[in-house]
Amino acid sequence: MGKFDSNENKAMYEAIFSLKDVDEVEDFLKDICSMSELHSMQQRYNVAEMLYNDKVYTEIIKETGASSATVSRVKRALFYGTGCLKNVIQRRSEKKED
Repeated sequence: MGKFDSNENKAMYEAIFSLKDVDEVEDFLKDICSMSELHSMQQRYNVAEMLYNDKVYTEIIKETGASSATVSRVKRALFYGTGCLKNVIQRRSEKKED
């Protein structure tokens, strides 16, 4: 297997993109991820939403059970990553307001 973001690894992302709805995404992820992996991803997304909404570390750790290292990593991704995570959270936030 080559580099993590090489073209040969795009098959999984294309598969996710082809899914029809949230239920199908959930089923797909349950099929290819362990429960621990899913929990970690869900926790990180929850941490990202809370950071986006200006929650403080102590509150995030208490509510999510995430470690301070995880909160720090998610914060770095949210504010200094590709921007996709922030865009997704903004879209969901705007959708909730409608």
